[in-house]
Formats: sequence, structure tokens, C-alpha cells
Amino acid sequence: MAQRFRPSGRNSYWGDSLYEMMVPQSHFLRQLKGLLDWEGLTEGLADCYKGGAEYGPIPYHPAALLKMLFLSYLYNISERQTEEFVADSKSASYFLGLAAQQPVPDHSTLSVFRERILAKKGTGAFEELFQQVVRQAKAKGIVFGRIQVVDATHSLADVDVNQDRGRRAGGGRPRDGDAAWGSKGRRRVKTLDGGVALTNKSFYGYKTHLSLDAASEIITAVVVTPGNETDGKQFAKLVAKDEAVGVGAAVYAGDRGYDDGENHELLRVKGKRSALCLNDYRTQKKDSHKGLWLWLIGSVDYRQGQRERYKIEQKNAEAKRRHGLGRCRYLGLAKYAVQALLTATVMNLKRMVLLLNGVRFRGTVCSPITG
Repeated sequence: MAQRFRPSGRNSYWGDSLYEMMVPQSHFLRQLKGLLDWEGLTEGLADCYKGGAEYGPIPYHPAALLKMLFLSYLYNISERQTEEFVADSKSASYFLGLAAQQPVPDHSTLSVFRERILAKKGTGAFEELFQQVVRQAKAKGIVFGRIQVVDATHSLADVDVNQDRGRRAGGGRPRDGDAAWGSKGRRRVKTLDGGVALTNKSFYGYKTHLSLDAASEIITAVVVTPGNETDGKQFAKLVAKDEAVGVGAAVYAGDRGYDDGENHELLRVKGKRSALCLNDYRTQKKDSHKGLWLWLIGSVDYRQGQRERYKIEQKNAEAKRRHGLGRCRYLGLAKYAVQALLTATVMNLKRMVLLLNGVRFRGTVCSPITG
């Protein structure tokens, strides 16, 4: 049997003419709609529907639901708010490919769509969507450079840690069994005697580890872990994922958390240069082995790579402040991976529209709904 989807009604009078009047050619969502082959991007997702979209209730096309899910992350709103937004916004319903008078998918349909993909195909389906967008960026002529920058950012678990502590003390299970305590640096605090001491800042949740092409500012790889995993141990995974999408960078830069002998050796074996920030003990030790590290720290590649690090720090800040990655939407590592991958994907789509069409995402359209 052939797959069946709800007709969009776009060829009706109200389907197209109203959009032509109300959605400017320069509108971000119009540009985003024309950026990709959305149906091709979602090919294979229909078998996540009950009956594989061959029998049973006629579903919305997966491209419409994926775009609706992207809107949720693009504007940092809940799935329920996304339903309200699409119903109220002609530009959003145009982006989804719906007729102007057509009912929009409700939030429960959107949630079930996401859950069925995860249950049927796992996080790999969202990883593939992310990688397809990266490949499309290259195919459309976006130039990738010679320097990659890596970094990690943390997300707080959707957990009240005080209540969770009480729940565990009473023999109950934690609200989020995959989350873990991690460190996010150190801070200065005043001591009882009026002095100042350094103490670790901690968080309970997860980490997203990213690799970024410094020239295009396209995110090329995503790895997620519980909060207690160290950044440096994820480096090899990021490099492998970069290679899977055809990234051919010559230099990798990162902060001191990536200064690990295995990481430097990995880059040497692959014929790449290291601009991973060196810890002081490498260059200040009193032995003959520090010459290599002194040479590295003085190299042009090292200096250039370190100068590019701010770009991924800005990207991490954007992910948290504009797209909600500072706090988990869901529970569990697998669902956090979905959040991280969709966040990275919408940030890449924003960047692609800007680089290819010169249209910047303003993010003001949803201001009455968010908050």
C-alpha cells in the first residue's frame, strides 16, 4: 500500500493567495522553507507512524511535524505553545505547508511524533537529521575552513534537587536517573575570617559537547553525556563525527579541558595540528620534554586556533539564552540527546539562511507567547 498523508489544501484559493499577501518574500520562515528539501529530509520517518502511514487514521506528513518541532526549538517555546503559535501565525502555517484555513497539528500529535521516532529509531534518527543539514550546508556552497573549535556546555536537569534528595532518602527513585553532578569551574567566595577562597561550582544534569567550524560557524558534531563526564574524553568522538560528515579541518582548538596526551596524539596520527590550550605544567616543568610544548605554543596554528575559541563560546551562550539548552526539556539521556541535536540543527539552519540568503532570524514573532 502507498503511504497516505493529509492533503495540505495549499492549491485552494485561501491556500496560496493569502500567504502571498501576508508573508513577505524576505521573511525568515519563507527563506527557511525554501532552504531544504524537507520531504527528502524526512524520508523514512513515515514508518514511525502507527500503520506506517499505510492504514489507520490519515496522519500529517512527517515534514510538517518536523518543521513544527523545529519551530518549538527555534523560538524556545513548549510544544503546546507551538500549537498556539502556528494557529495564530500565517508565516508559521505557510512554513509548515498548511492551507490558511487548515487546522494545525495539536501539541499531543507533535509529542507523539517525537516519541515514536525515538522509540522506533532511537537518537540515531535525530543524529541523521542533524548530519543531513550539515551536508546540505556544504552542498549549497557554504565554505568550511581549516580550524575546528570544540567546547562543552552544561544543562540543568528538570529536577528540584532538594525534593529529589528527600525522595532518595526515603528510598524512592531519582526523578532523572541518568543525570549526574558535574563541575562547571571555580568561583571566589568569602571565608568566615574575611579572606577569599576558591570553591568548585557544581550542577546536576548533562553536558553537550560541540565541534564548530570556525569559518562558517556551523556546528558539525554533537556528543551528549551526563554531567560528570570530562570534556577531554569526548574529543575523539567529536573528531570521528566530524569525519563522518566530511569535515577536513587541519587544526583543532579547545580549552585546557582537552589538553590530554591522547588527544594531541590523535591529531598527530591524523595529520592535523593541535591548538588545544596547554596547561601550565607542560611548559613550566623542568625537564627536556617541554621543548615540544614550547614549540607548539609558539606556532601560528596554535595562536590562530586559540583566537577562534570565542566563537564556540558565543554559540554555547546562544544555545542557552535563545534556544533553551540551559535546562532540560525532558528526562533521561536519550531525550536530552534529542534536545541537544534539535537545538544544534535549528542554530545551523539560522546560520545557513543568513549566509546563503542574507536574512537574519530576529526571534520576535513569538514574544507574546514566550515568557
